[in-house]
Amino acid sequence: MEEAGKYYVLKQKAVPEVLLKVVEAKHLLASGKADTVAQATEKVGISRSSYYKYQDVIFPFHDDSKGKTVTFSIQLDDMPGVLAEVLQTVALFQANILTIHQSIPVNGIAALTLSIEVLPGTGNLSDMVGKLEDLDGIHHVKILARG
Repeated sequence: MEEAGKYYVLKQKAVPEVLLKVVEAKHLLASGKADTVAQATEKVGISRSSYYKYQDVIFPFHDDSKGKTVTFSIQLDDMPGVLAEVLQTVALFQANILTIHQSIPVNGIAALTLSIEVLPGTGNLSDMVGKLEDLDGIHHVKILARG
């Protein structure tokens, strides 16, 4: 059973090769060195199914993340106060909100794209994601980009 909000920091030698290749494929796509997932996975030597299976669960760790922008995709219930709780959680971690975009809800679920700036006083990003995932009315939290 997968537990939401559990994060681990591992040395590279402890990470299975397939996960490292997923990170490499993601980098090829982001840098424009590969135009499609098929091209990226072929270049790094993994199947597309492996890429899709792990693409949302492995990210490179950057010690220099302070002062960087992080963009989240969050699915939340269309209920009063849910967005306010998300924003309060971000404020609790002392991150600077750069942009907020919430789509029109469909079937009671809204898509939220939230970009924040991670500052020197900002708490642990993994803890922030865990707190967001634990909020009532939150279905999904995904880090889309780190810059």
